[in-house]
Amino acid sequence: MSGERGYCPIMTLITRLMPLLLLTAAAPAKEPPLAPAFFDALRVADLRLATIAYRLTTANAPLCDRLQPQIGMPIHALSQYAPAARATATAVFGFESLIGVEAVVAGAPADRAGIAANDSLVAIGETALPGLPAANAPENAAARDRAEAAIAEAPLRQPLRLTVLRKGQRHAIAVTPVAGCRSRFEILLGSGLDASADGSVVQIGERFFEGYTDAEIAVVVSHELAHNILRHRSRLDAAKINRGLLAELGRNGRLIRETEDQADLLGIYLLANAGFDPMSAPKFWRDKGGAVDGGLFRSRTHASSKARANALEAVAQAIAANPVRPIIPPVVATRDVPLR
Repeated sequence: MSGERGYCPIMTLITRLMPLLLLTAAAPAKEPPLAPAFFDALRVADLRLATIAYRLTTANAPLCDRLQPQIGMPIHALSQYAPAARATATAVFGFESLIGVEAVVAGAPADRAGIAANDSLVAIGETALPGLPAANAPENAAARDRAEAAIAEAPLRQPLRLTVLRKGQRHAIAVTPVAGCRSRFEILLGSGLDASADGSVVQIGERFFEGYTDAEIAVVVSHELAHNILRHRSRLDAAKINRGLLAELGRNGRLIRETEDQADLLGIYLLANAGFDPMSAPKFWRDKGGAVDGGLFRSRTHASSKARANALEAVAQAIAANPVRPIIPPVVATRDVPLR
């Protein structure tokens, strides 16, 4: 489990160097090469997010009706990076095939099985994965997404057989997964303090990894994971809610606000079940809410940071006094109830 670290010096590189990642195959041939420090910083941030996500999804599996194997192994594809950046990405991440292991969560199933950062995946079960892409192959994440889907669709309670390349040697490794809530987690570059959940993916803005502790980031991640657990996106769609220019008006605003309040409430239980201090949620909104209100929560569809802190404090105190874990709050039962 990761500690509460800021990582300010290295993570500011993401903001300064992020535009270089957007180079395309049509970019001038003499663009400056991407610095290895960018990729080092990206790995640190992705591992922090993966560690938080692993804790939240596995500890809260009893609250979720949609599960997937969790192994604590964020992966990426060389084709995600622009052609001009691939030489440096390969030097830092050791790509020997298209899909690489970016990092491994300490103590998670992949770690226990002997998977290591910079291993390259060549097969998931009986499915062979592609080799290295052509030097000028277009930049996209489709290969990564397919590999993640193959892992997510694997049987929950059976060993997952992975074949990796490590310094030219093939290794067959069986990973025994842990059941966890079904969601993917990504850092969104260039998005500031934004965060979102679409029912299957949680995206967290890169600025959270510059000056925020793991406990503070976990408050944001748990809120977004709560949206997915409660199926808010699909329920709002079914209710024909407008989340655009008319989001704050009338029934639109009322129902969006209802889902945001529910995500705050469930999120604090997700935190506590995963071993985070439930008081970290009200503390976050008091200490950092002013900065976040201008990005992630910028409209009247969300309560003010002060109101959120006040509402969550009493809940946090009740949770802290309850030794039972996991706690399954009544709001979980609303996930199939139409929004009206």
